[in-house]
Parts: sequence; C-alpha cells; structure tokens
Amino acid sequence: MRATDVSELEQGGDPARLAIENALRKARAASRVHAREVVLGCDTIVVLDGVIYGKPPDAGAARRMLSALAGRTHEVLSGLAVLLPVERAGVVERAGVVERTALARSKVSFRALDGELLDWYVATGEWRGRSGGYAIQGEASKLVRAVEGEQENVVGLPLAALLELYPQLLSHR
Repeated sequence: MRATDVSELEQGGDPARLAIENALRKARAASRVHAREVVLGCDTIVVLDGVIYGKPPDAGAARRMLSALAGRTHEVLSGLAVLLPVERAGVVERAGVVERTALARSKVSFRALDGELLDWYVATGEWRGRSGGYAIQGEASKLVRAVEGEQENVVGLPLAALLELYPQLLSHR
C-alpha cells in the first residue's frame, strides 16, 4: 500500500464521475514512472438527494451529516481505477500504462436516529476520515437498517467490481 496526498474532489458534477476521477487521481499519484506494477486506486462517496457527503471536518459536521442520513436511504458510490503495465493488459499502448475504471453502487438505509444515539456515535470518533461520517464495519453497523448491493462497497473496496475490472487477481500465479 502506498499512501498518496491527493486532494479529493467532493463537489462540482456527477457524483459517479467524481468517484472515478478521485480513484484515477489516487492511482496515478501512487504509480511510479517506469515501474512494471499494477496500481489500484479507490474512492468512496456518500450521496443523498444529489448532495455529496464527504469526510466531516469535526464532530459537529459529523452529527449534521448523520442527522441528514437518519431514517433515509442513501447511495454509496465507489470509483475504482486500475493502472496496468502494457504487458499485463495484453494491449499495445504508447504510454506504457492502460487505465481501467469501474463504479460500484450500493444503497444504505439508516434507522431513525435520536439525539442520544447520534451523540454516542459521534463520541466514538469513528466518523473521522469517513465519507458520510460513518464506518459501517464498526460501531456504525448499529445505525444501519439495511444494505442493498455489495456490502464490501460500503466498507470501501468493492471486490466484485474489482474482479470484473481486473480478473487476473483470481489467477494462482
């Protein structure tokens, strides 16, 4: 894993396109010039009524986001980008790298959340650095009523979409 310092786009267009663009930006930033490696970038965006709910900067913003999601169904979009060296992609490309992208969609329904439950969850601090202000694989699982679609997408890495994008991951070589 190679961390990047890429600023994520959170506003200004189609949320699906932003998720893919952010994934591409992360993958490009992580790739090394002339390296013969496969690079994966992923970005997850939470969307409700066309509004993107990014990573809350503080506890107050986290509480407001969670209040907006409470008792409602929102969409979780994950953009994936895989950068492949030409010889792994099986195509001829002048730049030496082939870029493939995909998008995964899931719907998450939250329970109605009262003030006490919101205060408890915000106090856990789990919302830090999380799109929409929650981490479904942790304590936020108590806030969720249902997930429609791939749960791994909501956690952050949609495996089914990744395997469709880069099926060579299944090879035993």
